[in-house]
Amino acid sequence: MPNDKNLPRYHLTKDKEKGDWELREQGADRAKRRFETKSEATAGGVLGAALGKAGGSVRIHLEKGPIEEERTFPRARDPRGTPG
Repeated sequence: MPNDKNLPRYHLTKDKEKGDWELREQGADRAKRRFETKSEATAGGVLGAALGKAGGSVRIHLEKGPIEEERTFPRARDPRGTPG
């Protein structure tokens, strides 16, 4: 099993200046992908496709900022020792 601590980490957050949602790798200056709405970004398979074969862990934030949930792509790399 791959070391899940080495998965790239991403955040899906609301860009208050542009009014859309951005998927950005942690520590990156630019967004990897932009979405008009949060529901567009989180629709079946969209985030996984945006991450590609390398996959990653995506922290999905509420519009005001706090983390709502975290998803791992591909699901087979989801850490087994965590609830959820």
